[in-house]
Amino acid sequence: QRQLVESGGGWVQPGESLRLSCTASGFTLTYYAIGWFRQAPGKEREGVSCVGVSGDTTGYADSVQGRFTISRDNAKNTIYLQMNSLKPEDTADYYCAAKRSADYGYWGQGTQVTVSS
Repeated sequence: QRQLVESGGGWVQPGESLRLSCTASGFTLTYYAIGWFRQAPGKEREGVSCVGVSGDTTGYADSVQGRFTISRDNAKNTIYLQMNSLKPEDTADYYCAAKRSADYGYWGQGTQVTVSS
């Protein structure tokens, strides 16, 4: 069974950091582009960051540019999202997703991030 599992979420104070992980099982992420998404309570899901197959191409939402860094370790079949200088508005459930074509076909179950003092 192919699945993605996120981990690394939790509660932190503003200004602190977290690193989210997205690990695949049942398939290899080597040939998949990966995206991180988030959904805050009462809001629509939004794209946060993405990384291409090679890892050289990355993208970020304006709201996280300069604070978040996406990376991939194909040897570990894992994608990371390093989140620094976290703000209360970053509070959300974070999801990773994988695609080989136009649409993200595989989604994780999400990990919760809460930023609060």
